[in-house]
Amino acid sequence: MARNIRTNILLITSDQQHWMTMGFNNPEISTPNLDRLAAQGTIFDRSYAVNPTCTPTRASIITGLYPSQHGAYSLGTKLPEHVHTVCEDFNGDAYRTALVGKAHFQQLLDHPLYRSIESNPLQQDLDFWREFHGPFYGFNHVELARNHTDEFHVGQHYALWMEEKGFKDWRKCFMKPGGTADSQHHTWNIPEQYHYDAWIAERTNALLDGYSGRGENFFLWASFFDPHPSYLVPEPWDKMYDPSRLTLPEGREGEHEKNPPHFQMTQQPNPDFSVYQEKGGNWCHGFHSHLSDKETKAKNMAIYYAMVSLMDKYIGKILDKLDELGLTESTLVVFTTDHGHLYGQHGLVAKGAFHYEDLIRIPHIARLPGCIPAGRRCQCLQSSVDLAPTFLAYAGIEIPWSMTGLNQKDVWEGDRSKARGNVIVENRHQPATVHVKTYVEARYKMTVYCGRAYGELFDLEKDPGEVDNLWDDPGSAGLKARLMESFLQAEMAKESMSMPRVWGA
Repeated sequence: MARNIRTNILLITSDQQHWMTMGFNNPEISTPNLDRLAAQGTIFDRSYAVNPTCTPTRASIITGLYPSQHGAYSLGTKLPEHVHTVCEDFNGDAYRTALVGKAHFQQLLDHPLYRSIESNPLQQDLDFWREFHGPFYGFNHVELARNHTDEFHVGQHYALWMEEKGFKDWRKCFMKPGGTADSQHHTWNIPEQYHYDAWIAERTNALLDGYSGRGENFFLWASFFDPHPSYLVPEPWDKMYDPSRLTLPEGREGEHEKNPPHFQMTQQPNPDFSVYQEKGGNWCHGFHSHLSDKETKAKNMAIYYAMVSLMDKYIGKILDKLDELGLTESTLVVFTTDHGHLYGQHGLVAKGAFHYEDLIRIPHIARLPGCIPAGRRCQCLQSSVDLAPTFLAYAGIEIPWSMTGLNQKDVWEGDRSKARGNVIVENRHQPATVHVKTYVEARYKMTVYCGRAYGELFDLEKDPGEVDNLWDDPGSAGLKARLMESFLQAEMAKESMSMPRVWGA
């Protein structure tokens, strides 16, 4: 359908959210506003994170590049400032660009060779943040925070907002040394009106007011922190779900017997993962014992659900603001997350080098009235690396030659059967010892470990629960060889080029 006005882009993200934790997929959780967005748009059931950790995926969202291409390959690294971002393309075409909430484009430790303003103790230097609002990776305007729940990383623009709201004693709600509290469990002592969900919604809406009043087009990212652990939510949300009434996912006895050794080690009481440590001693996410009692897992799951429901409330306030300002018809709204989460599936918790669907498959909804079909579910493969080029396509802005993500606009609008036949998930968590890539097709899925003879191969049609690893199955040798060749072809196809070939020599 032809449009007479330019399209605005509103990206709303959660952090570490399992793709089933929305009401339209799971009747045990309440998300009326995400359900509303889904009913008015299209649900993409086969969307994948480009990496199962925060920094690499978030950098891919704004660059349209894979982590191996933009440089922020793992947690504890940063996106180099010289890398081109989609914000620069929007800025060059008279759009306003802003991010409110979590960026995590840089590491928590400042380093003389790799500087980071998202580091301690600068996060608590409120005089600095009072003056700094960008530019930051091409965003004209940023309002940032870095803490998940009561982490001591609290500060930046979020702390300033709490003080402006009259909450001078905010440090009592956050752990030492950034705050004064001891560790909290399940019930967070912060009043809801000062929760970062309220901050993100209020400041996002203030920016929308300004853009609307000035008649400006925008690319705006509202970046929520939940439901990333720790499992913590303010009253009365901490009592919203009864753990005994929820369906707790669990692993199966012996399901890791055919899996790589780090899977098996997670089911031991005191595993020794030191072989995976590299220079500097940086620990590997998920490389520890995952054993805990059923009661603890159920309570954590109930709080995780509550964190999603609380976030949903404030996402609703942003959607309501679009309606109020008359921007709904002209604004592409996309909801997604950076990666998934394990809360008992396969006997695992949180994240790590465990490329199950629970961790790499992500929520994804897109709404643009009159263009993206309402009430539709789409099985076409999607990747978070595709967001930047697709956003530019909706704005009518030329997609840079260097971007390796694919333009999904025609797929989103139902005018094309698919844009990609596979997705690749990268995970170079450690430079050498934990270097993993997963290749996903419509039916089959393969995970390869650099320098290792082991791997994973699953038939998602016959084995959607991913409990039967076919990697060493003699009867699957031909399939394995075919997938390996397809994987190599896909790797070659995603190589980045800085420019077209403009002449013969």
